[in-house]
Amino acid sequence: MTLPLPVIQPSTLSADEIAQLQREIRELAARRGAVIIAHNYQRPEVQDVAHFVGDSLGLSRQAAKTDADVIVFCGVHFMAETAVILAPGKRVLLPDLEAGCSLAATITAEDVRRWRAEFPGYIAVGYVNTTADVKAELDYCCTSGNVLDVIDAIPADRGILFLPDFFLGSHVRRMRPDRRIEVWMGECHVHKGINPERLEAQRRAHPDAEVLVHPECGCAGQLVYSMGIGDIDPEGLHIASTERMIQLVAERPASEFIVATETGIMHRMAQLAPEKHFLPADPEAVCAYMKTITLPRVKESLELDRYHITVPKDVAARARAAVDRMVALGAGGKPGD
Repeated sequence: MTLPLPVIQPSTLSADEIAQLQREIRELAARRGAVIIAHNYQRPEVQDVAHFVGDSLGLSRQAAKTDADVIVFCGVHFMAETAVILAPGKRVLLPDLEAGCSLAATITAEDVRRWRAEFPGYIAVGYVNTTADVKAELDYCCTSGNVLDVIDAIPADRGILFLPDFFLGSHVRRMRPDRRIEVWMGECHVHKGINPERLEAQRRAHPDAEVLVHPECGCAGQLVYSMGIGDIDPEGLHIASTERMIQLVAERPASEFIVATETGIMHRMAQLAPEKHFLPADPEAVCAYMKTITLPRVKESLELDRYHITVPKDVAARARAAVDRMVALGAGGKPGD
């Protein structure tokens, strides 16, 4: 399935209008007993109004922990579904139904069932960037931060079906070449577009910068290969999940970083380390689905109670089991997508 790509509407709000909307949103949230959570890839002004900012699984866990009755999830649809799965007693709102995901859309529950029938006895492992229906067909969920822990916990004689991201699956194959791993041919349109040539051009222009690369990126595989044969010095080059990238910005002594993931994350990095400089590996690495959510739509979501995301109870229970198996392996606490 292919999702239509929304047109990114640039904000026309002044700084004063943004500040006023943010005050109104916080007041509305307080009156409704709501908490606002925002993904790392959201618009800066949306991140700034949120009570919590982070990766998709971490935010869903935050939704489950909070005392709030209403969760306004500023992310994409599968993330709001995951919050419903982990916080079944709360009302989860998604400010814009156009906020889909090109990666999650590459596989359906029926696809998983057919694939499993082709490979009987294989263990199905799926990235959290999947719909609730797909999660319900899995044995284990994983994040980009803990995928290798999940793979390592599965008996060595069992084959593995990894879905839906081809680039992350290829990364797993490179890191665990002795395992039998079949990989689904899905991809995130944003991460796919970050190619090695653009990244290398930035590295040449900024030779002292450290490099942060998400394993979903099309350039990650070539970097791992080049490091393996000695063509690239691994010092200062990190292939990491979004939350691990955030940690590295604080931990590493470098003053400059090239960031190979969706550009929205650099807002949070700059807040964490304002003395450091952040450069996009590709300035066009912008997720149109994430950017459908704006401050006016967050306000409308609270005012009009829209859009309420639900997951059938039987689907939610099966999907929750795949997440819980990941956590039971001890792999659940690591940084996520």
